[in-house]
Amino acid sequence: MEVMISRTALLKGLQRVQGIVEKRNTMPILAHVLVETVERGITLFATDLELGVRGAYSAAIKSPGSVTVSARKLFEIVRELPEDDVLLSSEENHWIRVECGRSRFKVAGLPPGDFPVFPGIGQETMIPLNRDAFLDLTKRTLFAVGENDARYVLNGVLCAIESGTLRMVGTDGHRLAVSEHVLDRPKNVPPYPDVTAIVPKKALLEMKKLVEDGESDSLEIGFTKTQFFFRQGDLVLLTRLMEGNYPNYHQVVPVGNDKRVVVDKKTFEGALRRVSLLAKERTNAIKFQLEPARVLLSTSNPELGEAKEDLAVSYDGEGLATGFNARYLLDVLGAVSGPEAVLEFKDALSPCLIREPGQEGSLCVIMPMRV
Repeated sequence: MEVMISRTALLKGLQRVQGIVEKRNTMPILAHVLVETVERGITLFATDLELGVRGAYSAAIKSPGSVTVSARKLFEIVRELPEDDVLLSSEENHWIRVECGRSRFKVAGLPPGDFPVFPGIGQETMIPLNRDAFLDLTKRTLFAVGENDARYVLNGVLCAIESGTLRMVGTDGHRLAVSEHVLDRPKNVPPYPDVTAIVPKKALLEMKKLVEDGESDSLEIGFTKTQFFFRQGDLVLLTRLMEGNYPNYHQVVPVGNDKRVVVDKKTFEGALRRVSLLAKERTNAIKFQLEPARVLLSTSNPELGEAKEDLAVSYDGEGLATGFNARYLLDVLGAVSGPEAVLEFKDALSPCLIREPGQEGSLCVIMPMRV
């Protein structure tokens, strides 16, 4: 193989795979990226066997073929090269030569035939989705997903398509986030089939990064029985779906929360940050005391001291005192796009329901805690 490609295109392609390549040495080939020539350039494919990404990039092909090379090492080399075209060529025993300007590198590779095969993807399985809609859905749900939770399925996002609406749900058992988007369906396309799948958090985080760095406003998603596909232009990401039964989140969403408080997002956010500075690091617990026209936030830490904030809010109901993890509240506010948030309560021991005015398809539930 021998190809000439711009440093900018090659660097962008290698950046996209850095979060996916397997860094552990259980299978050395998974730390590599597969470079293959195609009709109008090359493709870069990396996978950890659960998640994979492949992108196509324009290049001048002098000799077709394929090579594998350490994704991290090639990225480090290309990052330091001058802004010029890069020549990639294969040599005996799977060595790869990299040339740019006056720079010359010779890097060890592995047999391309040992690299995992990229699965096929059918055009009929793909569903168009607006870029902004995807980013909004992930912004409003990913923060609530578990981190290495012992309950395996809580480390993923429930993605469901029902009656033409895409819904994403995330929870770690202490909080729940739900957001939905009505899919645009072309007139000549039959109704989308209903789907329920659990997508790993890592996969959606990688998709989010790719969408943010991408130039296209449109993308496509698709499901099979075992995999989830994402495509934006010449970039395709696929991940294996998680197996298991997701909790019935409908049962978690409280009903009858009649104490409704409207807060200014920035003011409430600032007060939470200040009060939480003296909260216990392990729990981030703060006391939340609701009174007519105001909210009192406070924390007491025997080792550090006390903090209090008095906020004016829109509320004229009965008083209530409860406690919350301040970080959970801050995460919710970080997903709020508008200037206000609405907090709904029932009593001190019941979950708090948080909504954003004008966003009927989105909500968050936070469990209270003893302070």
